[in-house]
Amino acid sequence: MTTTPDSPASGPVADARPERATRAGGLLPADPALRRATLLTVVNSLGNGLYFPLGVLYFTRIVGLDATAVGFGMTVAGLVGVVAGVPAGRAADRWGARQVGALLWGGTGVATAAYVLVDSYAGFLLSVVCATGLQMASRGVQGAIYADVLPAATRVEARAYLRMVTNVGIGVGGVFGAVALQLDTRAAYVTAIVLNALSFLGPALMVRRLPLAPHARDRQPHAAHAPAADRWRAVRDLPYLAVTVLNAVLCVQYTLTEVGLPLWIVERTEAPRWTAALLLIVNCVLVALLQVRVARRASQVPSAVRAMTWAGPLLTASCAAYAVSAGLPAVWAVLALAVGAVVQVLAEVLSAAGGWTLGYELADARAHGVYQGVFGAGMSAGMMAGPALVTVTAIQHGRVGWAVLGVLFAAAGLAVRPAVRWAGRDGDWRGEPA
Repeated sequence: MTTTPDSPASGPVADARPERATRAGGLLPADPALRRATLLTVVNSLGNGLYFPLGVLYFTRIVGLDATAVGFGMTVAGLVGVVAGVPAGRAADRWGARQVGALLWGGTGVATAAYVLVDSYAGFLLSVVCATGLQMASRGVQGAIYADVLPAATRVEARAYLRMVTNVGIGVGGVFGAVALQLDTRAAYVTAIVLNALSFLGPALMVRRLPLAPHARDRQPHAAHAPAADRWRAVRDLPYLAVTVLNAVLCVQYTLTEVGLPLWIVERTEAPRWTAALLLIVNCVLVALLQVRVARRASQVPSAVRAMTWAGPLLTASCAAYAVSAGLPAVWAVLALAVGAVVQVLAEVLSAAGGWTLGYELADARAHGVYQGVFGAGMSAGMMAGPALVTVTAIQHGRVGWAVLGVLFAAAGLAVRPAVRWAGRDGDWRGEPA
């Protein structure tokens, strides 16, 4: 990624020294809205981190459901969430992103709390579809909320900061989740679930108090009275959909660390099993250290395109490193896997920052809700397809499978530039500035 600042003409920020969302050192939010969003994010991510390590085990060990059936139910819930993303975004345009976000988070909290009442598969399916579907639908609405409450000049950096906070919160919550796992009692699992439910209900109350930025106050009435064709423009905007699909392909990378590498390490390499945990820690630490810095240099369209273009080949390089680890002695296998993990982190922070920028800047600012709903649904679809895709390619076919994944990532990254050019971003723009 280039280290030179974006040119003044390359985006909405004309200052050669753009504003920053965080104070010196990147530790404290400078913007009041971002400070409130940080508190909201801390509360929610702590609860999510607490629940993530034990969710599946609660339903299998405590409730007594079959693991395969639980996995199927979660897949169905994910599909519901992907489909619900666009209508949720449209609702955000119609009634306000903060109001719809509060309802979605509140509903997620109530559905999550219902887990403690589950005693049958039907009850599990109902609660998990509601909880997961509402949570995934809220992703695009969150994007619209950030578009409404954060200054456009620092919006991408602010999202990077919130992602850093999310990683830290999930990590801290995960420590307490590990304690619950060690206790392995119904009371411990139920306590974790209730705290996670509260981590959604708290933000549902706080999000309404986020102040609108001036640019959002100016365009609020338009969203409610826009012609029907404008309201659903995102689902007909082929260039925007193309960028969304390419970003979704790059989002498959997130399942490498969570699903692909643990299976690969155990089944195909001589590396010790704890290597999977080591790579996860490396990922979390490096993302926390790098994401804000990278986002500052990918906050305009040209630099965002460069970031995503580089992300694809970097992911290809990480796939090659993972593939090489098979058949090596344990020490060298760990080294190859670590190199791949570091390269993957570089790709991850580049693609995340570039994706945020393009998701906002290529959208029609009059309908951020439905546009962010479409973009969020694409991300959810990519992460949903990831486990099956990684398993069918790398895990089943070894190095050939890694090569297929590498080609897919490279093609997606390299296709971003022509897709953005198709959107006409370098010529006359079709919407008002975000």
